Amino acid sequence: MWPPGRQRFGGRVNATLGTLFVALGLAASVAGIVTVAVGLATRTPSLVGRSRTWAVLLAVAAVGQVVVMERALITRDFTVAFVAEHGSHRTPALFNVATLWSALEGSILLWVLILVGYLVLVVRRFRDRLDDPMVGWTLLVMFAVCAFFFLLLAGPAQPFGRFEPWAGYDGPGPNPLLQNHVLMAFHPPVLYLGYVGFTVPFALAVAALATGRLGEGWLLEARRWTLTAWGCLTVGIILGAWWSYEVLGWGGYWAWDPVENASFLPWLTGTAYLHSVMVQERRGMLRVWNLSLLCATFALTILGTFITRSGVLESVHAFTESGIGPLLLGFFALVVATTVGLIAWRGDALRAPGSIESPLSRTGAFLGNNLLFGAFAFVVLLGTVFPLLVEAAQGDRIAVGNPYFERMTMPVGFALLFLMAVAPALPWGRGTVEVLSVRLRWPAIAGAAAMVLAVVLGGRGWAPTLAVGLGGFAAGGAMRHLILAVRARGLRGLVGRSSGGMVVHVGVAVVAVAFACSSSFVRQAEFRFNAVGDRATFAGHQLVFDGLSTVKLPEKTETRVAVMVDGERFEPAISVFPFGGQTIGTPATRSTVRDDVQLAVLAVPDPDEGLGDASGDGSGSTVVRVTVQPLVAWLWIGGAVMAIGTALAAVPGAGSPTGRARRRDLLAEEISEQST
Repeated sequence: MWPPGRQRFGGRVNATLGTLFVALGLAASVAGIVTVAVGLATRTPSLVGRSRTWAVLLAVAAVGQVVVMERALITRDFTVAFVAEHGSHRTPALFNVATLWSALEGSILLWVLILVGYLVLVVRRFRDRLDDPMVGWTLLVMFAVCAFFFLLLAGPAQPFGRFEPWAGYDGPGPNPLLQNHVLMAFHPPVLYLGYVGFTVPFALAVAALATGRLGEGWLLEARRWTLTAWGCLTVGIILGAWWSYEVLGWGGYWAWDPVENASFLPWLTGTAYLHSVMVQERRGMLRVWNLSLLCATFALTILGTFITRSGVLESVHAFTESGIGPLLLGFFALVVATTVGLIAWRGDALRAPGSIESPLSRTGAFLGNNLLFGAFAFVVLLGTVFPLLVEAAQGDRIAVGNPYFERMTMPVGFALLFLMAVAPALPWGRGTVEVLSVRLRWPAIAGAAAMVLAVVLGGRGWAPTLAVGLGGFAAGGAMRHLILAVRARGLRGLVGRSSGGMVVHVGVAVVAVAFACSSSFVRQAEFRFNAVGDRATFAGHQLVFDGLSTVKLPEKTETRVAVMVDGERFEPAISVFPFGGQTIGTPATRSTVRDDVQLAVLAVPDPDEGLGDASGDGSGSTVVRVTVQPLVAWLWIGGAVMAIGTALAAVPGAGSPTGRARRRDLLAEEISEQST
């Protein structure tokens, strides 16, 4: 522990420096807004060019405030209120660093750091086009978003508030659930990279509406930034599901928790955009829809931020009640009102010149795809927000449970899997049943074979069997495309938006099948062991109780339960965290490509009435819950395939009309359209 005098001095320095960095960031954001706005209004490109200076100052402020807070956490400087409330000498080093994003104020610091990082990348990306009004408006929007979040830091969040610790003071540390697995260090930052990344395509959409540059040229940039954010959000969601599965011990990874849904909603609208943008590029259609999707995706990130940080929900994922809720809700309303107004203002110019030649075409399939994604998002949004609306109107707390989400989303998911297989096989123009039947022959065989295999291996029930069949159908359609691409161009055929998208489709199909099977065929039971050597049999696995042990660590005391499963030793535990006597379980999992066996301790003997009895039954027995689920590992494998596909899609393919030349041509076309 730091000597009291030095600790107080460090606290004054940390709190003061942090506050100064927040003030610098807010001032630089406002200055950026004023400078760019005046430059656009007076058509003075040199003023817009000065945005580089303000972006550099913002970067200094964002990095500086995070460095100061991490320094305060690492040195356990309890004179900083955030450290006093969430830091502790008992917290291991990795989780001490991750404490920054384990609570409200620190999470806003991380948000701002990533947001400013994207702003710097935009300035660098368009450094040769800062005199372009489109770029100017993009920077104006991003400076405005930065100003709002720095305002949160300067106002209700106040991460650098002061605290006067007494002699020997030690903080409680982060929530025990948030310092129980290494994924906590990676899941939130990756998720934020996706969440915050949607600010850039939103800014480009607003810039297109403000300047009237509504042709297809701006889509190239918006699509790339959206793909990057979408890929990070995908990985973040998968890591979050993995963390939940490994830590919470209930044998699940997705519970339709409102905070989980808050990240899933922008993923759905972002996915819809990545599909529909191809229709606009090819056929000149869906301009209003694509702009609406980009704006809705950003708005949903703000709504999700409100849900997780306003205190309106009680969830392991949510933060405590705070005063930033009304500001976030007001900002969400401002975003919605502004974008709706801009789209209405440009309504005539947004009329699409193209049309659908036939429903039996890729254009028609993508339109159906977007309608399904829209329906999916609406169902999830309604189930997430409805309890909040009821509570606000009547004061009653209600919950929308899993049955609602499963029944409402299941048919939409089936339809999406079907279109995943059919759409790539359709031509952009008018298709024929004959051509479609030839192209879908092998994918259909793959789907039928998958269903037969599922039944042979013991699968029962129409829903999971259909999911396996449609997953095989979708994966077969994607593999057909990839095989043809490799035959035509070798391994280079795997690179590019089209092939990368098909790799993503394979990953989605794998995740869908794994989700259906693991959730439908899960088996769970509880066993009570009284003496070493007690045995049990469950789901074809032999369990043998092998005793208890106690391990004392600086941050917790673990009571470990040794259980042999098929000759392999498991040690699930119950951990008692000294501060407040909070008790949580630490499950143990054996994962194979066939199935997962997870053990979670529910109770251990507690003769002293104080150590680790989660049930409080005082029975003197050790109670272990055993969960067996098939194909869980394929969720993480499918997520990795999706990440690989996203990276492949971001690389221009062979013969792809992208690159600097393509961007110059599109820019010239748009400027020519504006001048005429």
